[in-house]
Amino acid sequence: MKKVLTIAGSDCSGGAGIQVDLKTMLANGVYGMSVITALTAQNTMGVRAVEHLSSEFLKAQIDAVFEDITPDAVKTGMIPSGELVRVIAERMRFYGVKNLVVDPVMVATSGADLSNGESVKALTESLIPLSALVTPNVPEAEVLLGLKIKSEEDMKAAAEKISSGCGCSVLIKGGHSKGNADDVLLYDGRFYIFGMQKIDNQNTHGTGCTLSSAIACNLAKGLAVPDAVEKAKKYITGAIREGLDIGYGRGPLDHGWDIKTDYKD
Repeated sequence: MKKVLTIAGSDCSGGAGIQVDLKTMLANGVYGMSVITALTAQNTMGVRAVEHLSSEFLKAQIDAVFEDITPDAVKTGMIPSGELVRVIAERMRFYGVKNLVVDPVMVATSGADLSNGESVKALTESLIPLSALVTPNVPEAEVLLGLKIKSEEDMKAAAEKISSGCGCSVLIKGGHSKGNADDVLLYDGRFYIFGMQKIDNQNTHGTGCTLSSAIACNLAKGLAVPDAVEKAKKYITGAIREGLDIGYGRGPLDHGWDIKTDYKD
């Protein structure tokens, strides 16, 4: 069985972060492991509090995993400080990680800010250049580049700029755009457009975590980046389309939509 590690924040409500990553990994047939960067008190209505873990404990978690169960792929999510970003980057270099997916989580679905300028700078300078793929949504790409993205051509230009600066493949997620949820992938000098009409479902808490985790699962299985993205898109589309409705705010997806089993006595 392939093994995938998530390095991200914890969401006590189970809608995003490591909880969603592990659900996604189970649904995609890999063995999931987790290293926690931060604890959050949050639910579908918003983030109430955040506690950062120390850099020493973060490093200890990463080493504990790699010294026993070497991951076939790693994905990162919420990393709330530049110091923690640099620790992760140093450990990824030390262990020679190849299948690294960086989801530059900056803002929660509820609108809460989960990063700062220092962490964004550290991401672009130390971690994203180590990745096989970085997966910003449109607002995150705007923060990374300091420019506005209003069209598919803007998304392509943004992907080229990030790729040229960091030397990695780039997936700009269009879920925040009006009209459709098309994503733009720049891989090996070629653009791939993953078109999909928006699904009428406001419950999209944790979609970015879900997609990046599913991509990491597929990379661990040996798929090329475009195929890994395409398969992950099909999985997340089904999870959104199920229309799970939990909580008073923007609820989570149904991560087990295609593996449900009716256990009987």
